[in-house]
Amino acid sequence: MGFLIKLAGKELKEIEFYLKIAVEHLIDGKLIAYPTDSVYGIGGDPQNQEVINRIYEIKFRDRSKGLLLLISDYEEATKIAEFNDNAIKLANKYWPGQLTLILKKKEPCFIPPEVTAFQNTIGLRVPQNKIILTILQLLKLEGHFGGILGTSANYSGEPPSISGEEVTKKILSPIDLIIDGGKSKSKLPTTIVDCTSQKVKFLRIGEISEEEIIDYLKGVS
Repeated sequence: MGFLIKLAGKELKEIEFYLKIAVEHLIDGKLIAYPTDSVYGIGGDPQNQEVINRIYEIKFRDRSKGLLLLISDYEEATKIAEFNDNAIKLANKYWPGQLTLILKKKEPCFIPPEVTAFQNTIGLRVPQNKIILTILQLLKLEGHFGGILGTSANYSGEPPSISGEEVTKKILSPIDLIIDGGKSKSKLPTTIVDCTSQKVKFLRIGEISEEEIIDYLKGVS
């Protein structure tokens, strides 16, 4: 087990020191487990091939299934993905939040193809959880790409973890740093929308309903 830090119930100003440690871990090519808007995730530097391999191996994940990225903001997302009109509207409305967008990768792209299972699309989300969002923003402030790999903290096919303590029990392989922000507020996954064409396609319905998104897009000129 890696180092477990319990930060539940603390204000951001109280835990900034620990979040900076998490950023140092990411820059050094280490893995962290962290709270998101729903379940707990495992992440690392998406540009580091060893980190990518390690995540696939830890989760026993099929390499034909790509990994999503958590991003600090829209600006960082545009460095690696193409946004059409619908994608821009949805990002403006639901980021930070519980919406993952599937977008066309920019070419050339500095994210290794193994992250996206050699597909020309990539999944991105700006999280709302203050702990992981602040880590992403600090990465950007340090001059690094403000994004990390985002995949649920569990073995493939098993239920996700909803606390840092649960991560330590479920994942037997060592994760360098586990940030425990308390139990997840929601067990619902994020909604995933494919915006690679002019007509949006719903790949997974989670916290945000299909009807809400469709109504929003119809009402925005």
